[in-house]
Amino acid sequence: MLLLQFSTSHYCRKARLALGYKKINYDVQNLTPGLHILKLKPLTGLTTVPVLLPQLPDQPQAISDSTQIFKFLEKYHPEPSLFLPNEQQQIEAWMLEDWFDESIGTATRFIYYDFRAGAGKHIDPSFSSQLVIQVVRHQYKINQAAVHLAAERLEIALKMLEYRWHKQLYLVGDRLSVADLTAAALLSPLALIPKYRQNYPWLFERIAEIHQICGEPLPPGLTETGE
Repeated sequence: MLLLQFSTSHYCRKARLALGYKKINYDVQNLTPGLHILKLKPLTGLTTVPVLLPQLPDQPQAISDSTQIFKFLEKYHPEPSLFLPNEQQQIEAWMLEDWFDESIGTATRFIYYDFRAGAGKHIDPSFSSQLVIQVVRHQYKINQAAVHLAAERLEIALKMLEYRWHKQLYLVGDRLSVADLTAAALLSPLALIPKYRQNYPWLFERIAEIHQICGEPLPPGLTETGE
């Protein structure tokens, strides 16, 4: 299997966590933002990553979108399962997964790129890195008003997570699900922002635990070097 991705994308991290949890061997091809369209449009008709190429007989040529990758992997390699045996719990897990995808993942992106363009510029001040950051800020219309709304969304999400992950080990049910992997992936960029690491140490402990379970390297900010 081959995963087409942006190396820094938290949505691609989500797909890698699922592949790692399933213990499926795969290769990665890092695409160049902008030029990636030439590769992806003929494969999927879309321009977003991640895209998984199963490269197997009788399987789809390409699966686009991290949620669809979850569903494909569960069908292709059922164990260990990311789906909960209780139907109502699985519905709840999907609802959380969708909320993280559509709202919280976007909010994290806004907070992260605002930080990288300001106080976090020292992380990689190179021209190429800062150019990508400015392109992303322009593409997603990241301004101070949008960042403020994103911070409010994150505050709500973190309160919910603190309640659930402190009360129980998993967000839904009694084992890892699509909800846990999605939360761990889409909030991982916050690990580079000091105020989040200081205010929510429990969050990054859980993110690190889930990465270790899935055999995925820790996200930047949680490694020993912090890079």
